Amino acid sequence: MIARMRLAIGVLALAAGLPAQAEPPLPPPYAGAYQPQGVDEQGLWREMDEEERRFAQSDMIVRDPALQAYVTKVLCDTVGQDRCSATRIYIVRVPMFNASMSPNGLMQVYSGLLLRVHSEAELGAVLGHEFGHFEARHSLERLKAQRSGGDVLAWAAVLGSLAPSYDMLRTYRNLQLTIIGSIYRFNRDQEREADGLGIGYLNTSALRPQAAARVWERLMAEFTADARAKGLKKPRFDRIPFYATHPPEAERATTLALLARPDAVTRDDGAARYREALAPWLPQLLDDQIKLNDFGASEYIIQSLAQSGWTAPLWHARGELYRMRGAPRDLVNAAEFYAKAIALDATHAEAHRGLGLALLKTGQAAAGQQALRRYLELKPDAADAKLIGMMIPEEVPAP
Repeated sequence: MIARMRLAIGVLALAAGLPAQAEPPLPPPYAGAYQPQGVDEQGLWREMDEEERRFAQSDMIVRDPALQAYVTKVLCDTVGQDRCSATRIYIVRVPMFNASMSPNGLMQVYSGLLLRVHSEAELGAVLGHEFGHFEARHSLERLKAQRSGGDVLAWAAVLGSLAPSYDMLRTYRNLQLTIIGSIYRFNRDQEREADGLGIGYLNTSALRPQAAARVWERLMAEFTADARAKGLKKPRFDRIPFYATHPPEAERATTLALLARPDAVTRDDGAARYREALAPWLPQLLDDQIKLNDFGASEYIIQSLAQSGWTAPLWHARGELYRMRGAPRDLVNAAEFYAKAIALDATHAEAHRGLGLALLKTGQAAAGQQALRRYLELKPDAADAKLIGMMIPEEVPAP
């Protein structure tokens, strides 16, 4: 799927008249620690500081010092040690692909992003993009643009209500649409600028900048798999809806591929280090994704992670995905996937639990109960130990 998508992106680039290789950008010179300027920006920073104090107490924050230190290191390796000292990273347990940067240096990294990227370079591409928003002061520019646009919209509404004719009223309504469209176009232009800054950081780092395009290629493949599983039309990645705040995914993938330094293609992307750092959290991140009840996207994510090798957590997650959907054939497949997880790690307690539940639902009571007994042996203090125990008849000792 990725190979076909890359071909389509290449065709799109040629159709749009883009050069085969654009000049790789460089980040601007670092100007030192920034302090807010003017009443508007100072007020915005104070508001964000107060919001951060409340946000820091949220139960949604992943409080793992090792993981937070690792993600911070990836940011610093991407944008440079001098720049990253102005940021504070919070990892938020939300199973969606997203990250954001506030004007005061607060960066939120969603757990769903960590699940979807496969290397330090890919993570650095997204974090560098968000840092680009911060360094370019996009939040302040957006605030001013929305305020100015809002003022014009308010006056257009007043004048429209006083219009003496339908033609005059239509003129004011067209003005409103123009202002709204310009605000969204302004947002898209900022996203393009942040993409340029992000790839610039990667180009000057020790990481492989070609990974930036890979992020969007894989995200488009996920959207396509999701639509196919739901029986929907294949998404269009080359169109800009009127209310879109971001450029089309195909445009972003194409641009980032063209702006990556060609001589950096042999750099390390940090994929092995990334898998090692994320390993303790991978089962939880997969479980959060599966609970979204989004079969096509979840199946694609699992399969894409397995390209570097199937592991017990991945087989277990796939078993959970199929068992939760629950069609008759799904339960047979789930039992097979759990068995493969156990073959790789016989002490994987949750795989024994899933296998037992799947076998019970397919009428294999004896084998299912045996798998559940093994689950309780491996995890006697499990939260559902009493419930699972009710599914297992007491073994009668032989006379």
